[in-house]
Order: sequence, then C-alpha cells, then structure tokens
Amino acid sequence: MLTTLRLPLLQRQSAAPSARIFTTAQRRTLSISSCCYRPQSLVASASHSSNSLLHHRLAQRDVSQAKQLILPLGFRNMSSTRDVSKQSDISKSTMENDGSFKRLASTFRSTIEKGGQLEPEAGRYHLYVSYACPWAHRTLITRELKGLHDIIGLSVVSPRMGNHGWPFANVDAFPGADADPVNNAEHIKDIYLKVEPQYTGRFTVPVLFDKKTGTIVNNESSEILRIFNTAFNDMIPEEKAAIDLYPEALRAEIEASHEWVYPTVNNGVYRSGFASSQGAYEEAVKALFESLDRIEKIFESQQKNNANSKGEYFLIGNHLTESDIRLYTTIVRFDPVYHGHFKCNYRTIRDGYPLIHKWMQNLYWNYPEFKETTNFDHIKTHYYWSHSHINPTRVVPLGPIPNIRPL
Repeated sequence: MLTTLRLPLLQRQSAAPSARIFTTAQRRTLSISSCCYRPQSLVASASHSSNSLLHHRLAQRDVSQAKQLILPLGFRNMSSTRDVSKQSDISKSTMENDGSFKRLASTFRSTIEKGGQLEPEAGRYHLYVSYACPWAHRTLITRELKGLHDIIGLSVVSPRMGNHGWPFANVDAFPGADADPVNNAEHIKDIYLKVEPQYTGRFTVPVLFDKKTGTIVNNESSEILRIFNTAFNDMIPEEKAAIDLYPEALRAEIEASHEWVYPTVNNGVYRSGFASSQGAYEEAVKALFESLDRIEKIFESQQKNNANSKGEYFLIGNHLTESDIRLYTTIVRFDPVYHGHFKCNYRTIRDGYPLIHKWMQNLYWNYPEFKETTNFDHIKTHYYWSHSHINPTRVVPLGPIPNIRPL
C-alpha cells in the first residue's frame, strides 16, 4: 500500500500524467526569451514500511530535519542521481570560448488553441513568473492587458535566485512572492524535473503549466505573449478581446523590429553584463547603444508623424503592440540595474534618451498593467543578490531615486 507523505499546510494535489503534449517539430527556436534558472515539486510516496521508519525518525528530530527527510522523497528519485546545479546555479554558467554570453533556446513550445491538443479552458492553466525577470514580465503585462486574471492562475517566485534557482515563498518568504498552489514546489526546477526528470535545459521563467495533464505547455515568453493575445478571446469581455498586440497589418514591421531589438537590446544588456572578456563586452555594449540611438530616432519620427489623439507614440504603428511590451521590460530596468550592474554605462535612459524616457514614463504612469507589474524591489534584489559572480557582496543599491521619474 502506498502512503502519501506531506508537510503540514501543503495542499494535497492529485497526481497528473507527465507525458509531453508536443512533438520535436514544435520546439521552434525563433526567439530565446526566458529568464535564468529554476525549481522542484513536493509530493512524495513511500511504502508502508518506509513510512513507519520515517515516523520513527521524525519522533527524534525537529521540524527542520523532518522537512529534509520527507519533502525530497519523490524528487530525489528524479534528480538526485545527477547533478543539475549547472542548470540551476547562475554562478556555474559557462561562456563561449571568446567570453561572450549565448542564451539557450527555450524547450517547451506547445500552444493553446481551439481544436488543438491543448484547448483554452478557464482555470486549466497556471503561469509561473518572477517580477524581476524581463522575459516573464512580458507575460505578466499581457495577462493584465487581456483581463485573464480569472482564467490563468499566477504564482510569483522570490527574486533571490540561489544555488537551486528560483525559489517559492515557502523556501524564501520574500515580500510579494507566492507559494506554489499547483505542484507544491520549493523551486521552479522541481516543476521542470517533475514533468521531465531527465531535462537538461535551464530552469527558467516564465512557465505556462497545464494542470489538467501535468505538463509544461510553454516556457518561451514571446510565444506565451501571443497565446494570451488570442487564445482566450471567446472567454473575456469584448473590449479585452478587441485588444490585439500582434495585428495582421503590422506583423511584418513587428517581426522586423524583433530581428534587431532582441539581440542588441533585450539580450544585449545580458551580453554586456555576462561577458567574461573585454572584447565580448565592448562588442555587446557598442551594439546596445547603437540600437538605443536608433530607437530614439524612431520615436522622434513616430512622435512627429504617427502619434495618436492623446499624443502617445509607440515603436510600431500608432497604438500599443507586443513590440512596446518587449522593449519596455528592458528599458524600465535599465537605469536601476543595467546601467551599473551590467556596465551599460554610456548614458542613462532618463538623461540620455528623452524620447525613450518619455515613452517609458507614459506606459508606466498611464497604463496600470505596466505599473502594477513593475516591482523595483524584486528587480533590484534579483540582479544584485543573485549574480554573486558579478556582485560578490550582494549589496543592493538604493538608487536611482526615484526608480522612475513622474511625468
């Protein structure tokens, strides 16, 4: 007879199959946009005899020791036979031979659509994110813009990413972090290893999880953004369904902008900050500021020729698109983190790029979906605390003051 063991206060979860719902052909590598490394889950089964032995031991140990005995049982079977620290510990990441940073492609690339293998259903899917991660932030903003709060569940990890990757609140009770109500995981890596015990990729966020099948639907932020943009339109209010972040008429321009904004700006700040050679750093930081100069000129043209009735201007067209969301999550982190921590210090956004700055301010102050998902405590703590190979003291700076200037 199998006995299920759990820590007190952890909700019981029904067992779910771990079969993948996608084929190799679905693992496309168009854009590589998910954050860092992640966690593990907590349901453990043992035989009756093992259970008796555990109870005997627990009688002689305190609660902390009991946690160590009970929690990892199921997951030790999956992961303890091999070392996954290079997948979870950012300080153990390796660079290219020339000292440059190369982001790996996301692995889980299924979609949600009517008539597909994964149907849109309210309450079926759960989104795991970090407020700190710019890639996960994309999906948070889109979830808010489309009004998916009651349809897609949400759990936020702690920003302090340590040896085991992104932790949940039951491991690191950082303000604003959540426990995992779906898988009872301690770390994001637990979820990956529960779904695929031999998983070899990074334990990244965002993660879109299917509670019905117990699988990861997708961990590529750009694709989750588009899933949220259309998949649930029949289930949300008409005004929310009408919001189209990837309109047909602008798709060619949007895709063209992604071709250079992603490698030089979104990932460019990481290529600058994680470079381990002078040459790799200089190549990345020069490309970054060339692209920021280019964006400033685009905004100059947009402000003159394509502003909407409110005087707002956007990267593509005259209304908000996914291009603005993808750029915002990098720009809003630039002065608080990337300028200093990643040595992207030609100039700041607030003092060096007036039109980029005004565009960012407008999104933050006039669109609640942007402001309410931008958590500067999580952002600054994550980078300065988690990247101990860059900031060994883990001291988190107080500035800039303010984090974002008022309009």
